[in-house]
Amino acid sequence: MRIFSHTCSNTEIVCALGGAGLLVGVDADSDYPPEVVAGLPKPGRDLGLDVDAVRQLKPDLVLTSLTVPGHEHVLAQLEAAGLKTLVCDPQSLDDVYGDIRRIAAALGVAERGATLVREMEAAMPAVEPRGARPRVLVEWWPKPVIAAAKRSWVNELIQRAGGSNPWGEVDAKSVPLEYAAAAAQRPDIVVMSWCGVKVEHYRADKVRGREGWGEVPAVVNGCIHAISEAFLGRPGPRLVEGYRQLRAAIAAHE
Repeated sequence: MRIFSHTCSNTEIVCALGGAGLLVGVDADSDYPPEVVAGLPKPGRDLGLDVDAVRQLKPDLVLTSLTVPGHEHVLAQLEAAGLKTLVCDPQSLDDVYGDIRRIAAALGVAERGATLVREMEAAMPAVEPRGARPRVLVEWWPKPVIAAAKRSWVNELIQRAGGSNPWGEVDAKSVPLEYAAAAAQRPDIVVMSWCGVKVEHYRADKVRGREGWGEVPAVVNGCIHAISEAFLGRPGPRLVEGYRQLRAAIAAHE
C-alpha cells in the first residue's frame, strides 16, 4: 500500500502504527520522525500542496485533514484528481482516538491502532490537584492571543492535567482575544504553544511585556511555559508528551 500524508499528525500516526515504510510522500511540515521523513518527497504544505505532484506519486490513499482553514479546497482538488482520501477533523481526544483507529484499519493494522489508543489513554490519566485548579491559558498565537477553546483536544488535556481552561466553555476550536480580554481572565499559567514557530524562539518576555499584564498571576509568579506546538497542536501520539509537560507546569504551581 502506498500512502501520502498531507498533515504532520497523520504522518506521526502512520509511523506510530509501524507503517513508515508505506509512506511515499509527506507534506513539507512533516518533520517527525526525522529519519523517516528526511528522504521522502514533500510537494508543498497546507494550502500550497502540489496536487499534481501528489498524483504522480501514485498513492493508494491520501491522509489529509480539515484542521487548517482552507484545507477543504485542497481536499476538493485531491478528490477531483481521482485520489482516494481519508479525512481527519478531530476536536476532542475521542476524535483523535477515532482517527487513529480509522487510519489503522485503512493500513490493515486495526489491532495496533487499538493498542496505541490504550497506551495513550493510560499515559494521560486524569489528575485531581491538591488545591484549586489553576487557570491555564494555552495560546496558539501571541498577538492577538489565540486561546484553545471548548472544541479542542487541548481543552481536555488541560482538565486531565489538573487545570482549568478559562475559555473551556466557548463553543469554538479557538478564540482570538485582545490583550485586555485575555488578562481579565487572570490566568495562573500561560503556555506558549505558537503555531509555526520553533519552540526555541518562544519568548516569555512577549507575554510579560503585554500592556495591562503586570498583575496577571502568571506574570507575577513567573508561570510562563513553552511547550512545542508539535506536542499540543498535532492530534496524534505525541499529545502524550504535551500532556506530560502540561502536568509538570501545573504540578510546579501546586
